Amino acid sequence: MTTRGPITLMDVAKHAGVSLATASRVVNGSDRRVSSALREKVTASAEALRYVRNAYAQALARSRTSIAGVIIYDIGHPYFAGVIRGIQRVAVEAQQIVLICNSNCDPKRELEYLTLLHEHRAATIIMAASGYDPAYTQRLESQLESFIDGGGRVALIGRTQLNISAVLPDSFGGMLALGTELTRLGHRKVAVIGGPRIAVVDDRTAGIRAALAAVGAPIGDRWIVPGDLHRASAEAAVREMYARGLDPTAIVAINDEMAIGALVALRSLGKRVPHDVSLAGFDDIAVSADLEPALTTVHVPLEEIGERAMRIALRDAEEPPHNERVATRLIVRASIAAPRAE
Repeated sequence: MTTRGPITLMDVAKHAGVSLATASRVVNGSDRRVSSALREKVTASAEALRYVRNAYAQALARSRTSIAGVIIYDIGHPYFAGVIRGIQRVAVEAQQIVLICNSNCDPKRELEYLTLLHEHRAATIIMAASGYDPAYTQRLESQLESFIDGGGRVALIGRTQLNISAVLPDSFGGMLALGTELTRLGHRKVAVIGGPRIAVVDDRTAGIRAALAAVGAPIGDRWIVPGDLHRASAEAAVREMYARGLDPTAIVAINDEMAIGALVALRSLGKRVPHDVSLAGFDDIAVSADLEPALTTVHVPLEEIGERAMRIALRDAEEPPHNERVATRLIVRASIAAPRAE
């Protein structure tokens, strides 16, 4: 027979159908206002589950700093730099100090940062592009629960398996639109420069695969060469494609920075874009329109995503965890064309 550990505040929140933050305010006696109806629901759930309050968390709930901790993949990457600008804009309005933590997609480092932010009694934590290994996810959820239990607030960016409010850019839909445009032009041999195992990369990869599968030209694993979201890895990926004997009529990079690296590699191989091979990226970073040829991509409103995440983290909300979806938009430029006749 298996036994579970003590009842947690997350259990109480789920039982009452409220957010973890709301449950924490009721149980830990926060000064933040909670409606009488929600207070009664949380109290009833705590009693029904025989929840034992954390006295240490109650004390911390009233002693938060003005620090907003942001855990991201890489501040030097244009995607995350755009998100940070949006976070900072809202943080300034709320008189919050933004502390940026680069994880480099290292689960161990993410957990260490969470511990440090908790110890320094940060008011809010925003996490972007986290991985989702099952064992790591369980530890992540436990640490975030402890943080919220102590009066902190959390918002996520990107799809996760956690029951915490998140901002979700439409990565799948944006890449599906890009793939559909390529198939409309006649492309059937499409290679992909992928990325690390994070949800946003998986969603984008799934989108381009769905578009090609819809016209009976599914993308096999051999046609997906991994990168690390940076230029140099994309240059290596393009050379790897041709070393494998692939002859794509179009190459899709999971982000614009890797598309730029791919463009450099294609030129060094004597391939003309789009005459010999079409090329597209994702994110619509500032330089994309200035390339020669200008890069076809998918626009992601990066600053809006950061603003939304920060507002979620600051919100004195009583609603259960929810997702805010952000639309993406296909931008067709000169880097794609119909495939050259064989």
